[in-house]
Amino acid sequence: MEFLNYGFMQRALLAGCIIAVICPLVGSFLILKRLSMIGDALSHISMAGIALGLLLGINPTVSALIITLLSGLSIDFLRKNFKKYEELSIAIIMAAGLGLGIILITLGGSDTTNVLSYLFGSIIAISSSDLNSILLISLVVFVLTLILFNKLFYITFDEEASKISGLATEKINIIFLLLTSLTIVVCIKITGVLLTSALITLPVSTGLQVAKSFRQTTVFSVFFAQVSVFSGLLASFYLDLPPGGTIIICSLLLLVLVIGWKKLSRL
Repeated sequence: MEFLNYGFMQRALLAGCIIAVICPLVGSFLILKRLSMIGDALSHISMAGIALGLLLGINPTVSALIITLLSGLSIDFLRKNFKKYEELSIAIIMAAGLGLGIILITLGGSDTTNVLSYLFGSIIAISSSDLNSILLISLVVFVLTLILFNKLFYITFDEEASKISGLATEKINIIFLLLTSLTIVVCIKITGVLLTSALITLPVSTGLQVAKSFRQTTVFSVFFAQVSVFSGLLASFYLDLPPGGTIIICSLLLLVLVIGWKKLSRL
C-alpha cells in the first residue's frame, strides 16, 4: 500500500491502532455505567489544560493531563454530593472547564492560536516522541483496566451488591475515572478535543448491536474501532480529508451499516 511508504502515515496508523484498543475498552464500561457523557465532558475540559500549557510555555499534553485528572477527581467528589442527580457533577465540571479554557485562550492571545490543532486533532503530525508517549500511557491504561476488569464489571452492573461484598467501590471508581482521563489525553493529539468522545462511544455502540455478552461487546468494539481507524486514515490520505473527522465518520458509517444489516436480517 502506497500510504505505508510514508513515515508520518506509519506513525499515524500505529498511534491510531493503539488508541483503538483503549478507547473501546474504557468506553464499554462508561456506556454500560450510563456515564458516556463523562468522556465528552473531560475531552472538552482538557481544552483548558491545553490553553494553560500554551500560555505558560509548557508541554500542553502534560498540562492537559493534570487538568483532566483533577477534573475526573472533582466529578467523583461532586457525585457524592448529588447522589440523586449524579449527572449534575458532569455538567458542573464541564461548564467550569469550558469557562476556564475560554479565559485562558483569550489571555494567551496569539500564543494560544495553536489550540486549534488540538481542537481538531493532527494525527499526521505525530512525532516519534508523541508516539512513545501515546504507547506508554496507553499501556498503563490497558494493563490497569485488565487487572481491574472483573471488579469493574461487577461494579458496573451492581454497585450496591459490590459494596456489600466488600469491594472498595469508591477507590475503584476513582481509578477508573483517572484511567478515563488518561485515555482522553492520549486521544487529543489524534482526534482532537471535539471528537475524542466519539471514538470512545461509537465503536462500543456498534459492538452492542452484535454482541451477546459484555466480553463480546468489548472485543467487537475494539474490532470496529480498528476498522474505523484504518479506513479513516486510508480515506483521508487518498481523498485529502482531515484524519480525525474522517475516522469518526467511518465509525459512524459502520454503526449505520450494522444497524441496517440487523434490520434486513430480520425481514
